[in-house]
Amino acid sequence: MLKKILRTLALLLVTVYLLVAVTAFNRKPAAATCIGIELVIKDTAYAGFITPQEIASIFTKKKLDPVGKSMDKIRTSELEKILVTQPLIDRVECYKTPSHKIGVEVTQRIPILHVISSQGENYYLDNKGNVMPSNAKCTALVPLATGSIDKSFAVSDLYPFGMFLRQDPFWRAQIEQIHVLSDGTVELVPRVGNHIIYIGKPERYNWKLKRVKAFYRKALNKVGWNKYERINVEFDNQIICTKVDKE
Repeated sequence: MLKKILRTLALLLVTVYLLVAVTAFNRKPAAATCIGIELVIKDTAYAGFITPQEIASIFTKKKLDPVGKSMDKIRTSELEKILVTQPLIDRVECYKTPSHKIGVEVTQRIPILHVISSQGENYYLDNKGNVMPSNAKCTALVPLATGSIDKSFAVSDLYPFGMFLRQDPFWRAQIEQIHVLSDGTVELVPRVGNHIIYIGKPERYNWKLKRVKAFYRKALNKVGWNKYERINVEFDNQIICTKVDKE
C-alpha cells in the first residue's frame, strides 16, 4: 500500500514538473531594449567623415532613433533607407547585435576633387566618378578644380586624372589646384614652388608628370624651385620652361 502511494506521489510530481517546464519554455521572454548604436566604417583609412553622433542625429531628425526602443520593434530596413540617402554614404547595412545595439556598417563615398567651375557650379567628385553636393561636409584635403568645367568634362576627363593623383603619393601631396582653360587644356598649381605646370589635354598625364618629376629632381633641386614660372610638358620628349621675369 505504501509503495502504491509513493508511486502515485512520484507520478504526480513528475506531471507537475512537466507542466511547469512546458509553461516556462513557452513563455515569451521580455523584449530587450536598444542601448546604443555601433558604427563600423569599412574604409578605415578615411574614418572620421561619418561619426556615431551624426548617425544618431540623422535617426533623431527622422524620428527613427532606435535607442531606448524595444529591439523587436526596430526595423533595420527603415534605418538603411534613411542613411543611404546621405551624401557621404555609398552603401549601408544595419543589423541587431547580441549586445542589444544597432550595428551600422557603412561604406563611405570618398571625395577626390572639389570642382568650382567658371559657370558657378560647386560640387565634389567621389572615387566612383559620382557628383556630391558642396554641402556634403567633406573634411578631406582634395585638389580644387576650377575654370571651364561642365559636369560631362568633370566625369569623363577630370575624374580619371583625379584618381591618378589620389593613387600617386607624390602628386597627391604636390598638386593643389587643377585649372581648365577654355580650350580644354589643363594647368596645374603645385603646393611647392611658384611655377605652373602646363600639361595640355588631360591625357597621357602619367608620362607627362613623370618627366616633370625627373625635372624637379635633376634641375629644380639645383637651380631653385622659383627660377621658372611655367613648365610646359604638353608634347612628348620635351620640357619648355619659362623663366621668372625679374623686372
